[in-house]
Amino acid sequence: MQEEIEKKSVSIAVQAVKLSFRLLYDAWRRYKTELDAAKSQKQYQSDEPPKGKQTVKQLIGQGQGVSAVDIAEVGLKDFQKTARKYGVDFAIVKDKNVDPPKYTIFFKAKDADAIDKVMNHYAAKQLKKEQKADRPSILKKLEKFKDIVAKRPRKEHEKRKEHER
Repeated sequence: MQEEIEKKSVSIAVQAVKLSFRLLYDAWRRYKTELDAAKSQKQYQSDEPPKGKQTVKQLIGQGQGVSAVDIAEVGLKDFQKTARKYGVDFAIVKDKNVDPPKYTIFFKAKDADAIDKVMNHYAAKQLKKEQKADRPSILKKLEKFKDIVAKRPRKEHEKRKEHER
């Protein structure tokens, strides 16, 4: 009787181990298939051409013709923001031979209308910045008024204390 109980308990333990091994194997196999599917999806997405800022080589590699525009360094960040806003693919190249350095922006020829809008928006932003730069700062105005107030003569009050006895 004791031997039968031992054999049954051993067989139950073996079945439990087999069951847990199968579960782990199935889980691993599912994970592997999910990982492979994600990799294939990523490869599919990488076949799409890049958007926004890219290298000149990538831009030319799309085979749609390229146009160029020169721009100053001052508002380069503003230009990039505006170009992203309008969804224009572009590449920026710095010409180091010229002092100060000159930047050339390459963009797809099919984006010519969008580039016109971007350049108009960019020019308006730069004009607005220049107008703000012409205004005197509030701190300078405040300093000027402080000096005026400091130069004004002040009334002097005499304080006398009288002691009564």
